[in-house]
Amino acid sequence: MIARVRRLAKKRGNIVTGIGDDCAVLRVPPGHEALVTTDFSLEGVHFRREWHPAESVGHRCLARGLSDIAAMGGEPIAVFVSLALPQNLPQSWVNRFSKGLLQLADKISVSLAGGDTAQSRDGILADIVVVGSAPEGKAILRSGAQPGDGIYVSGELGGSSATLARMMENPKRKLNPRDFPAHFFPAPRLSLGSVLREKGLASAMIDISDGLSTDLDHICKESKVGAVLQKNAIPTATISKHKHEVDLRFALHGGEDYELLFTAPHQKRIPPRIAGISIIQIGQIAKGDKAFLRSDEGTFPLKPKGWEHFKSRK
Repeated sequence: MIARVRRLAKKRGNIVTGIGDDCAVLRVPPGHEALVTTDFSLEGVHFRREWHPAESVGHRCLARGLSDIAAMGGEPIAVFVSLALPQNLPQSWVNRFSKGLLQLADKISVSLAGGDTAQSRDGILADIVVVGSAPEGKAILRSGAQPGDGIYVSGELGGSSATLARMMENPKRKLNPRDFPAHFFPAPRLSLGSVLREKGLASAMIDISDGLSTDLDHICKESKVGAVLQKNAIPTATISKHKHEVDLRFALHGGEDYELLFTAPHQKRIPPRIAGISIIQIGQIAKGDKAFLRSDEGTFPLKPKGWEHFKSRK
C-alpha cells in the first residue's frame, strides 16, 4: 500500500526528501514562517462508509487541513496522512481514498510527503497534517479584529450540514455526490486567503468548519470583542440539482462549509468577488464580548451552537 501511494505521490519543489526516509525534509521559502495544522477524520464522526464514497473521504480529509492554511492566508508546502485501518477493509477502499486525496493535492500543487499506517481495532481513522508558509509576521490570526471592523464571509453557508441532515433523515437513501459537492467535495479557499493576506485586507480570519456562530465566537474570544450579524445578509446555500435553499439554522450553526469568515477595517474596500469567490458583508465587530443577530423582529443574542467535540447533545 505504501509503495503504491509513493508511486502516485508527486514530489514538488519544496520537498527536498519525501516518502521513504524517517522524516521528510522540507524547504521553507526565505523570509517565511512555517504553518502547521492537523485534523482527524474519524469513521462514524466525520464520515460513514455507507454514505461517503472513499474518494470523498480522501478529498474531505485533505480539504480540512488545506482550509486551515487558507484561513491564515498561507500557501501549502506538504501534506502528511496517517491511516489506522481495520484488518478486513478492502484494499480497493484504500486505493480510492488515496485517489481522492491525491487528486485534490494535484489540483492545488501540494505534495504528499509522508505519513504512517497502523491497524485499527474499530473503524477507520485518518489524520492529516498540512505544512504551509506565510511571509514573516503576515499570517492572518483570529486575534486582530477591532470594533468597527466589517464582518465578511465567502461563498454560501449551510450546504454541507443540510446535506448531512438529509442523509440522517433517510439513512438508507444514497445521495449522488455530484449533486451535493459542498458536502462531498468541498473547495478550500486558498487563493482567496492568499489575496486577503497579500493585499492586507483582513484584520482577523478563520475558516468555517464548526459553524458560523461558533467560528465567529472564536474570533470574538481571541480578539476580545463582540459582534452584530445582519440576519438578512447571511448567504444561505442551495443544495441538490433542484437548488433547494437551506434553512438559516444550517447557515448559522452547521459547519464543514470551509468558507472564510474574516473581518476588515471600515476604511478597507472589500470587492464583491475575490479570486472568483463571492464576498458578502454580514455584520460588524462591536465593543463587548457577546455576539448578536439583528433582524426586522429585533436584536437577539447569537449563541455558538455549532460543532464541538465532547459537548453534551441533550
